[in-house]
Amino acid sequence: MKSPAVPSRARRRVAIGAAGATVLIGSIDAYVLVSVLVDIIGEFDIPVNHLERATPLVTGYLLGYIAGMPLLGRLSDRFGRRAVIHACLIGFAAGSLISATATDMVTLTAGRALQGLAGGALLPVTMALAADLFSSRRRPVVLGWVGAAQELGAVLGPLFGAGVALLVGWRGIFWINLPLAVLAAVAIHFTVPARSERSRERVDFVGGALLAIALGLLVVGLYNPEPEDAVLPSWGAPVIAAGVAVLIAFGLWQWRSPVKLLDPVGVRWKPFGLGLAASLATGAALMVTLVDVQLLAQTLLDKDAAGGTLLLLWFLIGLPIGAVAGGRLTAVFGERVPAVAGMLASAGAYLLIAYSIPDVQVGLAVAGLALGLVIAPLSSVALSTTPEGQHGMASAAVVVARMMGMLLGVAALTSWSLHRFQSATADLDTPLPFGVSESEYQEQQAAYLDAFDAALTVQYQEIFTATALICLAGAVASIGLPGRRERDRVVV
Repeated sequence: MKSPAVPSRARRRVAIGAAGATVLIGSIDAYVLVSVLVDIIGEFDIPVNHLERATPLVTGYLLGYIAGMPLLGRLSDRFGRRAVIHACLIGFAAGSLISATATDMVTLTAGRALQGLAGGALLPVTMALAADLFSSRRRPVVLGWVGAAQELGAVLGPLFGAGVALLVGWRGIFWINLPLAVLAAVAIHFTVPARSERSRERVDFVGGALLAIALGLLVVGLYNPEPEDAVLPSWGAPVIAAGVAVLIAFGLWQWRSPVKLLDPVGVRWKPFGLGLAASLATGAALMVTLVDVQLLAQTLLDKDAAGGTLLLLWFLIGLPIGAVAGGRLTAVFGERVPAVAGMLASAGAYLLIAYSIPDVQVGLAVAGLALGLVIAPLSSVALSTTPEGQHGMASAAVVVARMMGMLLGVAALTSWSLHRFQSATADLDTPLPFGVSESEYQEQQAAYLDAFDAALTVQYQEIFTATALICLAGAVASIGLPGRRERDRVVV
């Protein structure tokens, strides 16, 4: 397959900047509803004490985000990055329009799912575009900036949503996406090069559909809106079993089909697989932090939702900074050094968080920087270990691995820790102000609260210690990634 002509340096920078802006738009919308969920359920007459009924807005977005990514990434290999980014922006705008005009939760959830499907694919396609436009030496720096754009959405999303909702209502969040998508499409059209010739490679649509169904079922089965009751939701086990069955069917199809979603020929499977394993660990640590820091703030530290968000900012601000730094380190040292260093530093940071409660700010800042460091090397290794014609699919695999790690991490660790907490507090008797003097009651109440807080502290210590072990496992996997000399031998 003939590669497209490489544009000038300035044009390449503008092109990746425009594509990175689309990544930022999609990333912001992944987090934008966090601060306005109460407003949304209020308009649809859902009681505040049944906030779980709004979880399909999150699940729907995740479902679209993960399920369609591998096939869309592969389609970008086949038809070119510009065409697929344009298609994604059209889908993102359509999903935003459906969401903005929705009059019930079903329609709003459908709009969010379409947004997720289109917005999620923008990240791997942009990562693959970086491989198209930049050499293997320059590429990690660019991937660092793309990763920073993705992680910046986690910081800006809730703030953006709250700000727009305050001015024009929550529907304005979706209306504003329409002109943004148009501007982004124009910028992409005039900066991202078109494919010089159409690839004759066929795309495995059957395999893509099977993988999308399998990933979708796993997303639904692992997402638990009430983790305090069980590790999995009531529908979790059968849905996950169905997902595994479809995943096996996908594997059998790939074995027999002459056209494969990811052709094994030319793939350096050891570093590619180890990179995916490290991405899985990174996703687990990321999601546990996003969920449990907010819980820590509102249970043990007596903060409200806004206070919990401010505490989490110590972590979130470090992510994009670390992503840029990780790109530059990868360009100098190869993928192995920053990935191992980032995962080890993350492990140390989570241990610091576990045993410095309630003063967790420093640990959170270090964890954010450290996890940010690994974004560029893990993206880079997926591109450097796969043939040029499969970079879209390879990039999608990295993002899917991280997202599945996020789901697994929050499903397992949070539910396990809540179970441990309930066991630890099962024998605590709530003091009652009957039959005792007021001073005795106050003493009993103070002792009860101390025991309750002690159980909470142990719960969070166990969560973040387990997260440190996950990061340590990611560091072990990262040892097998290419070093500087191995990367420099790769011809792109």
